Amino acid sequence: MLDWLKAHQALFEWLIVASIVMVVASVVAVGWVIVRVPADYFSRDHSGGGPWAHRHPLIRLALIIGKNLLGVILVAAGILMLVLPGQGVLTILAGLLLLDIPGKHRLVMRIVRQPAVLKSMNWIRERAGREPFVVGAMPPA
Repeated sequence: MLDWLKAHQALFEWLIVASIVMVVASVVAVGWVIVRVPADYFSRDHSGGGPWAHRHPLIRLALIIGKNLLGVILVAAGILMLVLPGQGVLTILAGLLLLDIPGKHRLVMRIVRQPAVLKSMNWIRERAGREPFVVGAMPPA
């Protein structure tokens, strides 16, 4: 076993570096998303054309693909951070906020209603000088 660990020492060094980079990137990305989301985001309906509805269709498509790609990356990184160092649940939540998937709002609301998650998100917003989130009623099934 020790021989295998010694033989793969470079791999472990890269894993440590990657873990540190993921922690720093998740803190920055999650903080950025949480601060940019409006305070009433969790208390209103989100059935509409979206923020890019008025854009040219190709530009809108590129923006939607980019947003969803970033969301998938954040969700994947958050899942990894559940076992590696980092803010796993908050990173998953930030990724879910960016994804366009059926049932997203209901899933996000379930996560946000967890007292520890809401407290952490509002702490980040308070540090950035933003008002706390207002959480509305759970959407119907």
